[in-house]
Amino acid sequence: MGVALGVGIGWRRELDLTIERMADVDFVEVVAENITPARLPESLRVLRAKGVPVIPHGVSLGVGGAEPPDPARLAHLAGCAEALDSPLVSEHLAFVRGGGHEVGHLLPIPRTRESLDVVTENIRQAQAALPVPLALENVAAIFGWPGDELTEARFLAELVARTGVQLLVDVANLYTSQRNLGLSALEALDALPLDHLAYVHVAGGYEHKGIWHDTHTTAAPEPVLDLLTELCARTTPPGVLLEWDDEYPSDAVLSSELARIRTTMARGSVVMARDGAAMVRDGAVMASDATVLSQDGVGRPR
Repeated sequence: MGVALGVGIGWRRELDLTIERMADVDFVEVVAENITPARLPESLRVLRAKGVPVIPHGVSLGVGGAEPPDPARLAHLAGCAEALDSPLVSEHLAFVRGGGHEVGHLLPIPRTRESLDVVTENIRQAQAALPVPLALENVAAIFGWPGDELTEARFLAELVARTGVQLLVDVANLYTSQRNLGLSALEALDALPLDHLAYVHVAGGYEHKGIWHDTHTTAAPEPVLDLLTELCARTTPPGVLLEWDDEYPSDAVLSSELARIRTTMARGSVVMARDGAAMVRDGAVMASDATVLSQDGVGRPR
């Protein structure tokens, strides 16, 4: 499991003063491409002085492409981590460029065994260049590639097994893939190695012409928070972060969203405790039954 972070929010310049005065923000995440390590925004310096962890979040490294990670982009991520004294760096398991052409979007990658080998090497190169651990995020998909041999969750699990990379699980993105592609979000949670969880993303979006768009411009819908409950029933996440990228609401609304996240996490913890108690109780009953069988001579445990 990753470093304990708490409940946080994505730092945006439009929200800098808001975030500085919010007492319920435990950590923040900043888009790495939007800052320069040598000239950090004053707001981030203020937050760091208050002891708030800041995580650089990359969107353009493209570890899911056929080409090795760009050394300059890796150096920038490393510089951000060092300047912010960050506990980790996060990026996306995404395809963003090829043959010198930028896609301009975080696209899903072809999930084949051949692709797995390429991405594994890309991640190893990225890990070697970064001064802190790397966490990879699942993307919001509106299509899948023909010939996929693995689900995204299975692909990520294979990458974790090969490289030890940490996971940034975006439950809003799981919901998006479920809505658009019919991929079970619960099955994904069951397949992901949550013992390598770094933190979690929560965000809102909207449906347009039958497609769910993960826009980060609205409150998280209940089905997304239900997935957070399910995740918290399986493990205790080191951190959960709210993403809000445009159409910014009032300070009160943002605080209420962080409160919703905390309530959801507590609900998931109750489910985990209840299920754990049930497992202990069932185990005790099975042990008792085995003892009775042994005493009656009907059966004897080996």
